[in-house]
Amino acid sequence: MNSPAHPAPPSPHDSARAPHRRSRTAGTRSGRREPAARRLPALAAGRLARPVAAAAVLALAAALAPAAAQPAAAHGTPARPGPGKSRGWVAAWGASQVAGSTIPWSDCPAGEGLENQTVRNVLFVKGGGSSVRVRVTNAFGTQPVTVDKVTVALQAEGADAVPGTLRTLAFGGDRATTLAAGEERFSDPVRMPVRALSTLLVSVHVDKATGPVANHPFTAQGNYLADGDEAADPSGDDYAGTPCWMLVSGVDVRGDHRTVGSVVAFGDSITDTASTTGNANQRYPDHLARRLRARTGPTLSVVNAGLGGNRLLADREGEPYYGVAALSRMERDAFGQTGVRSVILLEGVNDIGYDATAEELIAGYQAFIEEGHRHGVKVYGGTLLPMAGSLIWTESRQATWDAVNHWIRTSGAFDGVIDFAAATASPGDPLTLNPAYDSGDHLHPNDAGTRAMAEAVDLDLLLTDARGRTPGAGRR
Repeated sequence: MNSPAHPAPPSPHDSARAPHRRSRTAGTRSGRREPAARRLPALAAGRLARPVAAAAVLALAAALAPAAAQPAAAHGTPARPGPGKSRGWVAAWGASQVAGSTIPWSDCPAGEGLENQTVRNVLFVKGGGSSVRVRVTNAFGTQPVTVDKVTVALQAEGADAVPGTLRTLAFGGDRATTLAAGEERFSDPVRMPVRALSTLLVSVHVDKATGPVANHPFTAQGNYLADGDEAADPSGDDYAGTPCWMLVSGVDVRGDHRTVGSVVAFGDSITDTASTTGNANQRYPDHLARRLRARTGPTLSVVNAGLGGNRLLADREGEPYYGVAALSRMERDAFGQTGVRSVILLEGVNDIGYDATAEELIAGYQAFIEEGHRHGVKVYGGTLLPMAGSLIWTESRQATWDAVNHWIRTSGAFDGVIDFAAATASPGDPLTLNPAYDSGDHLHPNDAGTRAMAEAVDLDLLLTDARGRTPGAGRR
């Protein structure tokens, strides 16, 4: 059996601009803008064309997003409506999707698509339960995709399943299902006890050519691909490595007696994978899930809705593998997650790298918060991690960073604040990443840095808000 490769891609934050020398006066407050702006000012060419009120950013984001990013429902229509509305379902794993495309430094085949192949996705689930259902996706497809067989199993090692755990899934009682362009669909539930913080293998076979497939390109996790239909084979002998997750966007469990809902960690690469060790589940949402599970009593599952290179306000033109803007994907990736109680929003550094202003980012945050509250979901604001010394740093961008973080901390707009910046800053220098947490690019944290991020989250805040509250609209 071949082992999957784990090449380290270039930083998704790399804006292809020359690095700038840091000025020791850059951290002063004199450059801070007033954080009270409630309108999104005009952006430079290639971004928004005119000022709009913060509430109107939602409509603008929908207009900016590709048609395939706007399916009729956040998760499509479950094959059997009954199970889809049952109480007790909780999102245990999720991955934000992007359109299939060629990624210059990756051998992920999502751009050309699959034909008579089986992808075996390796998924670290954050919630436990008695039954499982899997969400297959064609969210960004341009043509219908027929999924011929889907199986789920507990992982033994690599692409090998634990003997006796493999289950074949159905959709409305049928093994195969066809997804229209833009559609996502849950499988029928299958009885399968799953422990929180365990790893599943979800295998999907497609016979006919798919065209470009929806995928999650940056995973910090080796996945597998085989020719032909190998979905029901518990052995991984015929699989070779592939770096991306394909055709699967979520796993729900019928929650155990402790799991009362889910919290969504929403952001860019720092949430998605950062610069963490592959195949080791060292992302900050992974550490957060371990902390939550270690607490006694009711707890929450964690869904990672990070996307490497993602921006809050706008897409990255010509780079679909970084995903549509956060304001275009928040309905599907945040507020549509099953059993969602709250969202931790940590996004904006890539926008700063493209010279967005503090006023523009603040208006975007306000729009995100407004939509969350409309769904009955609490939104917690994460301060942006230090970036001085990184490739995107300039004095003017530092001033924007200062203003944004000041607003997050002091405006009272969020339901709570998680000070990731303070938790990861260098001692005595709040503008630079702590060397102990720095992966080397002065922007992305390493394993220790993502652990420090998770430890900065007030679990009492999450759990007190979750207990006794009705889950948001994402509840199925």
